[in-house]
Formats: sequence, C-alpha cells, structure tokens
Amino acid sequence: MAHATAKDLLRETAERLPEGASVEDALERLVFLSKIEQGRADAESGRVITDEQLKHRLGL
Repeated sequence: MAHATAKDLLRETAERLPEGASVEDALERLVFLSKIEQGRADAESGRVITDEQLKHRLGL
C-alpha cells in the first residue's frame, strides 16, 4: 500500500474511518500505516535481521 504522498495517506485514512471516529483514532491509524510502510521499505532495502539474529541479540 505505497502512497504517492502523505496527503494521499491522509485522504485514504479519513475516507475509511467509521462515522464518529475521533482524532485520536485517526492519528493511531496513520501511525500504524506509516510504520507498516517503513517496515516494507526496510525489508525491500535489506535492513532486516533473521529471527535467529534477533534471539541472539536478546540473549534468548
């Protein structure tokens, strides 16, 4: 779900919110979608680690 601009993401989010949604609901959704897009970008550029590497870092 790549968006051309932040404005596109704002519009789409506003259109999909249920009636009566609060500003906090909208902000929470925007942050959630932004984090997903950042994660996808990280994965596409190779900025990821394996489960095993994570376990090692956490000492598990």
